[in-house]
Amino acid sequence: MLLVLTEEQKQHLSFLCQVEAAVVAEFGRIAVEFLRRGSNPKIYEGASRKLNVSSDTIQHGVEGLTYLLTESSKLMISEIDFQDSVLVLGFSEELNKLLLQLYLDNRKEIRTILNELAPDLPHYHNMEWRLDVQLASRSLRQQIKPSVTLKLHLEQNGDPCTQVLQTDPATLLHLIQELEQALGEMKTNHCRRIVRNIK
Repeated sequence: MLLVLTEEQKQHLSFLCQVEAAVVAEFGRIAVEFLRRGSNPKIYEGASRKLNVSSDTIQHGVEGLTYLLTESSKLMISEIDFQDSVLVLGFSEELNKLLLQLYLDNRKEIRTILNELAPDLPHYHNMEWRLDVQLASRSLRQQIKPSVTLKLHLEQNGDPCTQVLQTDPATLLHLIQELEQALGEMKTNHCRRIVRNIK
């Protein structure tokens, strides 16, 4: 699977061919640090003074490199696919090898950082349900008004929480049909390809 870079990203990365290999390696270290701790304008200003270019150019170069490394790590693309993706940038062979080495050295750490940044959403633990049927009221002697009450037990960050939901059977059946349709779509080839690339 090849990475598709926009023209803007290609332009940001084109700055890398104007600097030495040691500087590109340092930019790679800054890119990983950028993922860990966020942007640091002081680093960009210091590098811009040393290289005699604007700090925006340095920032864009680091952001372009960060995108290249994170997307490659996220998709776990192979060495050959990474080289083919970088080939469109028109870099020298030495720079392409350096970028490949940066990717291979940092992909596990980048995936770990990305997993830590992912939000921890509540997940299912248990469920209780109850069916209530109102058969009559003072104004209507014969009526059937069913309702389903669901008590969802969830966990988030190891802490239990509960959500109580109430609905009528028709809405619940519609919800079940929609979920079954979504599960059916997960079995299609297109969705399998997407899930395989996400992992």
